Amino acid sequence: MSQERDAGVADSGPQGGELVTRHRLSTRLWHWTNVVTLAVMLMSGLMILNAHPRLYWGEYGANFDHAWLVLGADDAEPFPGWATIPAHYSPADARIWHFAFAVVLVGALALYLVWSLANGHLRRDLMPRLAELSPAHLWHDIVDHARLKFPTGAAALSYNILQKLAYGGVLFGLLPLVIVTGMAMSPGLDAGLPWLTVVLGGRQSARSLHFLAAAGLVLFFMVHMAMVVLAGPINEVRSMLTGWYRLPREKQP
Repeated sequence: MSQERDAGVADSGPQGGELVTRHRLSTRLWHWTNVVTLAVMLMSGLMILNAHPRLYWGEYGANFDHAWLVLGADDAEPFPGWATIPAHYSPADARIWHFAFAVVLVGALALYLVWSLANGHLRRDLMPRLAELSPAHLWHDIVDHARLKFPTGAAALSYNILQKLAYGGVLFGLLPLVIVTGMAMSPGLDAGLPWLTVVLGGRQSARSLHFLAAAGLVLFFMVHMAMVVLAGPINEVRSMLTGWYRLPREKQP
């Protein structure tokens, strides 16, 4: 039995153990584009950060200014070659990689949001319902996750409130923030949009916010991967590769 949906509202049709289609092609393409794009941007960003691994607030920041975060000790590069692009020390090459994939990130995000708005995915699947935002409902979902109690049957096709808040935070919070702060740090864009660094509190503040947004994306990735492993990695990864997902069976009392 096959049913076309993208984690939409579950009904009484599909049962546990059945193979259904879970993710649309647009979602799968955007997901794997992001995997490659963000990996390259993170690794090239670490190389750029190796050039000056200190973060400040305000407009200016240099070696003798007070930094709110210092990565590494003394003059050592905090990130090893296996974690950076390129592997050898070259901030200039890293910027080429970083900016090239930034274009991919912005274009893919814009296309995904427009398409998801047009087909109703954002409204239907990601927008929290008022009842889901009640403290009791939120606490119930937190407890279920803490107990590793995952939905079964048709309920597994719907995003729970924690997923909606996490995905919404990435789509409308972290990704836009990392893009805007990246724009503020670009000399070319800064010349045409000088007000951008002012709004963000200065060039160094934009750099710090860019780092924090990237750290937030890494944290999301780590939690996301943990949930994939705990929920059943073969089934979860297959659904994101092919769209096919086997509904978890209801546990017998």
